[in-house]
Amino acid sequence: MFEEEQNQAAERIQLYCREHDLFPPPLEWKWIPFSGHWGVSTSFFQTAAEEARQKGIKFNVNERAQEIAQSVAAYLGTPQGFERVEAVRGYLNLYFSSAEYSRRVVDEVLARGERYGSGSPNGQRVMVEFSQPNTHKAFHVGHLRNVILGDAVCRILEFAGWNVVRANYIGDIGLHVIKWLWNYQNYHLGEIPGEDKTRWMGDLYAEADRRYEESKEVEAQVRALFARWDRRDPEIVALWEKTRRWSLEGFDQIYETLGVKFERVYFESEVEESGKEMVKELIARGIARDERPEGAVIVPLDELLGTDQKYRVLVILRSDGTSLYSTKDISLAVKKHTEYDLDRSIYVIDVRQSLYMQQIFKTMELMGYDWAGRCYHLAYEIVNLPGNVTMSSRDGTVVLLDDLISEATARALEIVKSKNPELASSEQQMVAKAVALGAIKYSMLSRDSTKIVTFDWKTALDFNGQAAPYIQYAYVRANSILRKAGGYPSEFHAALPEPGASELELVDLISRFPKEVQRAASELRPLHLANMAYDLAKAFSDFYNQCPVLQAEEPTRSYRIRLVAAARQTIGNVLALLGITAPDVM
Repeated sequence: MFEEEQNQAAERIQLYCREHDLFPPPLEWKWIPFSGHWGVSTSFFQTAAEEARQKGIKFNVNERAQEIAQSVAAYLGTPQGFERVEAVRGYLNLYFSSAEYSRRVVDEVLARGERYGSGSPNGQRVMVEFSQPNTHKAFHVGHLRNVILGDAVCRILEFAGWNVVRANYIGDIGLHVIKWLWNYQNYHLGEIPGEDKTRWMGDLYAEADRRYEESKEVEAQVRALFARWDRRDPEIVALWEKTRRWSLEGFDQIYETLGVKFERVYFESEVEESGKEMVKELIARGIARDERPEGAVIVPLDELLGTDQKYRVLVILRSDGTSLYSTKDISLAVKKHTEYDLDRSIYVIDVRQSLYMQQIFKTMELMGYDWAGRCYHLAYEIVNLPGNVTMSSRDGTVVLLDDLISEATARALEIVKSKNPELASSEQQMVAKAVALGAIKYSMLSRDSTKIVTFDWKTALDFNGQAAPYIQYAYVRANSILRKAGGYPSEFHAALPEPGASELELVDLISRFPKEVQRAASELRPLHLANMAYDLAKAFSDFYNQCPVLQAEEPTRSYRIRLVAAARQTIGNVLALLGITAPDVM
């Protein structure tokens, strides 16, 4: 932001060194931690050490570095764009003009708008595989964390400059599907789901699983049906296709509600046969060991890699020749890279699958794929109900998406009504929905992905704490000021008085946003931006309470209105990366 001024200062430092027969320093500028002022720093230790070496003089390098720094500071005076220059223990510190720095930050935000904070395209393609629901099952809060985390990671990577391919991998075959089909054939044949397809499919699965667990006779019938599926019995395949479509339509409703999209949807059914062919290849190459009929087909990873109980053994085919998750995952990995020539492949998968994911990646490495090392497992922990009840599709300890959103919306609506009773009923409903979804998403993203989340209504819908409604309300406050002001001045050139502490704190946080985007993208941690969103909202609230805006005298009034607009834009941009709507009113 002050590159020109820094370059001019650097040129003058180099000139001073040449004039005084000194070794020019490398001039590696480092930011000085913000403490009410912004600045950059460089040191002269290397210059002093080189002077001693070249001139054959013995002296204290630290003391000499300080002498040089003091002389350079005196030589520079106060360069344009800076308000103070000081020499401290061998370092030269240059502090920017706070008023000018603040002005430039605000100007940049308002000039770039929704793109403020975004990075330049890096030419790298990354696929993020997330969601991965199973058809014929319920979609509950435990699944939501995967979807919300994966969507946020995609948004952040794309904003940071990556070419992102959003992928979903749907489990549309397997024992769970056959159980459902058996139950439907025997107890619900001819029935069709209503509006809430996912709930209906989930209810039938829970019913099927209970019957399967309670009776050996049912288990035998399900196994017989599975054998018909393996033979691709036309009747079973047709029923599977029809009922799978119901699940997929239900999933689409969920993704639309959450504002999530995918560029590529893979299915287990499309990689099963190719996976079995790859197993044959692995056996032929000596990577896999065929222990059938007594045992399964395995990849003895520790034996092949020379490790001890690190990767263990990966089973890639059952003794009866039927496929496993691993059979399909190996084929899927190859298919992904063949289709998209990926620079990186990220799997958003439950932390309990960590060993399994390492096994898959190591198997791909043994197969000779150089991209295996660029595959990454982004692990996340489970979501619990209050009381630490773990959710399961098999019993009643689930909170379905519609139930969660309905409850959150009802609670949010009461708060919205109390805060803005004059708002039209339809608008109150729309705002309540945005607040509800924001509360749910933020509660998942404001905790480290490797930490268990226990969903809590009071915390999620807190308008005064670290929660989405508090952040959304800060955005709304900013919007209200701008509405009363009739917008913000398009330009600001007047001399600005020294900004106050709350103004400086707000500007500093706004200025950090681009770096926080890159940090969150590099570490794949939306948590960084969730924290920043709260910090921004809090800093704006402090500014709002301490600095009059509409009542201020000019030119302070115009500048503060523009600062409000910059704060609103930045808060809105952060929320967008978290997949959270910033409503105009609340």
